[in-house]
Amino acid sequence: MDTKTLNRREFLRIAGLSVAPLSLPGWAPRMAFAPPGSPPSGDLLVCVFLRGGMDGLNAVIPHFESDYYHARANLSIAEPRAASDATAVELDDRFSLHPSLRPLLDPFQAGELAIVHACGSPDPTHSHFDAMDYMERGTPGEKQIASGWIARHLLTAPWENDSPFRAIGMGVGLQASLRGPVPAAALQSVAEFHLRGNPQGVAVLQQALSSLYELPMEDQSLFQGLSSQAATTFEAMDLLQGLDPDGYQPANGAQYPEDEFGQGLAQIALLAKAELGLEIACIDIGGWDTHVQQGADEGRMPQLMASLAGGLAAFHLDMRAKMNDVTVVTMSEFGRRLAENGGGGTDHGHGGVMFVMGGGILGGKVYGEWPGLAPDNLYGPGDLAITTDFREVLAEIVQKRLGNDRIDEIFPGYRTVGFLGLAAPRAS
Repeated sequence: MDTKTLNRREFLRIAGLSVAPLSLPGWAPRMAFAPPGSPPSGDLLVCVFLRGGMDGLNAVIPHFESDYYHARANLSIAEPRAASDATAVELDDRFSLHPSLRPLLDPFQAGELAIVHACGSPDPTHSHFDAMDYMERGTPGEKQIASGWIARHLLTAPWENDSPFRAIGMGVGLQASLRGPVPAAALQSVAEFHLRGNPQGVAVLQQALSSLYELPMEDQSLFQGLSSQAATTFEAMDLLQGLDPDGYQPANGAQYPEDEFGQGLAQIALLAKAELGLEIACIDIGGWDTHVQQGADEGRMPQLMASLAGGLAAFHLDMRAKMNDVTVVTMSEFGRRLAENGGGGTDHGHGGVMFVMGGGILGGKVYGEWPGLAPDNLYGPGDLAITTDFREVLAEIVQKRLGNDRIDEIFPGYRTVGFLGLAAPRAS
C-alpha cells in the first residue's frame, strides 16, 4: 500500500478493523496525561450495571417479613441459621444475603459495603429499554437530554484530566451513561488493544496513522481532527504496551472468577494500578430478566449472583491498598414483582437494591426506609415500593467521593431532600 496516497476509505477500513476494541472515533484531540503517581482529585468510580432487572428481594432478603414467604412458596430463601450454608446469610435482624452473595459478607462486616434497599427510578415504566435509558441518563421520564449522567459529571468536574483513559466502558459498546461531550473509550480488553499481539497489524496501523501527516493538502481536509486522534492513539498504545494483562497477579491472593465480569474487573484493577488517569470505569453483567426458571438456591439467578459477588469480593481484596480512593456502585433498571409467577420466576417490578462499596463508604448497614410487603404497602400491581431515588445515592457519591458539587447539572430537575449518609466526605 502506498501510504502517501492513502485514501479516506482505506484509512477508516484499517483503523476500524485494527482498533475496534477501542472507540477511536469518540476520542477528542487531547494530548496531555495525568502525571504518573499524582493523587486523584476524586475516587475512582466503578459503575456496575445489572442489566435485565435484578430481583432485589431474593438478593437482599427481608427475612422478617412473613409476606415475603407467603408470596414466594418456591423461590423464597430460608431464614438465616447459624453455621448453615444453605440458608440466607444474616446481615442484621431484618435483612440477609442470598447464599450466593456470601463473598460480600466480608466487605460488609469490614464496614466497606453498604446496601440500599427499596430504591430505584421513580418512573413507572416496566420497559427494559426505557428504564435503563433513564437510569443511564439520570433523567427518569425525560428523553430530551441526550448525554449520560457520568459524562455530565466529567464535563462539570472542577479539574482537568486529559488522559484517554479518564473514562472507560468495559465491553463491546460504550455505556449510555458515558456518552456526551467528554471522550470515553470502549475497551474490550487490554489484550485486545494490543491487537492480539499481532506485530504486523500494529505496523500496518502505525503506517496508516503516520500517513495522515504526509497527505497532500487537498486530501487532508478528509481527515480533519483524525491526525490528533492518531497521535493520541500512538501515546495510548505506548502506555498500554507496558502492561501485561496475561501476567497480571492480583494482590492479597485475590482470585477473580474466570468469567467475563470477573476478568473485566481484573482489567479495571490493572488499569487503576497503572496510574493512567483512570477516573471512571463502567462494566455490565446481564441476564437478570428472570421471568422463568429463576431458581432459589440453585439455578440461573444464583449463578449470576455468585459471579457478581465473586467478582466484587476479588476486586475489593485486590484493591485493598487503594480502596480508600475507590467507590463501586451497582444498579439495575428495576426490581421484580413480590409474587412469583407460574413459570418459576418473577415479573418486572419497581423497587430494587443497590450495593455501594469502598473505603470511604460507611458500610455494614442496610440503608433506606423499608415500605413493607403487606398488600396495602405494595406499588402498582404488586411491586416493592421505592422510598429512595437512585439519584440520591449517586448524588451523594458524586458530591462526597468524587468532589463535584454541581448536582443540579449532573441530575437536571432533581432536588435532593437530603443524603442517606452512606458516604464519608473525601479528605481534601
